[in-house]
Amino acid sequence: MIRDITLGQYYPVDSCIHRLDPRTKLFGTMVFIISLFLADSVWGYVLATLVLAAVIRCSRVPFKFMVKGLKAVVFLLIISVSFNLFLTQGTPIVKVGFLQITREGVRLAVFMGLRLIYLVIGSSVMTLTTTPNQLTDGLEKGLHFLNRFRVPVHEISMMMSIALRFIPILVEETDKIMKAQMARGADFESGNLIQRAKSMIPILVPLFISAFRRATDLAMAMEARCYRGGDGRTKMKPLRYESRDRIAYVLFFAYLAVMAALKILL
Repeated sequence: MIRDITLGQYYPVDSCIHRLDPRTKLFGTMVFIISLFLADSVWGYVLATLVLAAVIRCSRVPFKFMVKGLKAVVFLLIISVSFNLFLTQGTPIVKVGFLQITREGVRLAVFMGLRLIYLVIGSSVMTLTTTPNQLTDGLEKGLHFLNRFRVPVHEISMMMSIALRFIPILVEETDKIMKAQMARGADFESGNLIQRAKSMIPILVPLFISAFRRATDLAMAMEARCYRGGDGRTKMKPLRYESRDRIAYVLFFAYLAVMAALKILL
């Protein structure tokens, strides 16, 4: 399951989604997330499914590569679906003791499950098609107006980019530590919940030490290169909107308008 985390990874391939401006992809991801919370009918989720499938198709990233990232949130998905399924009041369908399944509960559980799945896949599309440097530049450029309010946009964007970049590195490091501990006879699967929690200590301690060491090395490397924040810095590849980005913005607004119309009419 550790290797199934796709958030923060980049899939290098030439596609129309990869060539989009990072600001366009950030805005598109935000629009898609907003649309998921607007959708409260079957037709709304059908439209979201079609749009997401089209984007995945255009990105040329294998669908299996995106879906495997859902394994990391299976437990959260089960909890969310179960709570909505058994705790929603309405017309009962099945009743076992004090637990009952209602029609409204089934509908809400299905919608919440789809919403969580699409949130993970939609966010993965952005990170899989955008390099950390592009993501930093896009965040800094898109939130540049906040500099007027003395918000350190460049530093915030840099921290978010580094955090995303460290996710696959820490995942790989965790996998190596687990295999090393298992080779020494460690057992992470047997026992009760408390015993399993205690067995994670030999993983967490070296993982934290490795994370702090990497953070120190990164800070020293940035200081050695005279990094002093975003003041006066220039870009080797300045961001410029192309015609494909303008077309993408039109499609985003059209999609959001249709989703809002479906919410009002249905």
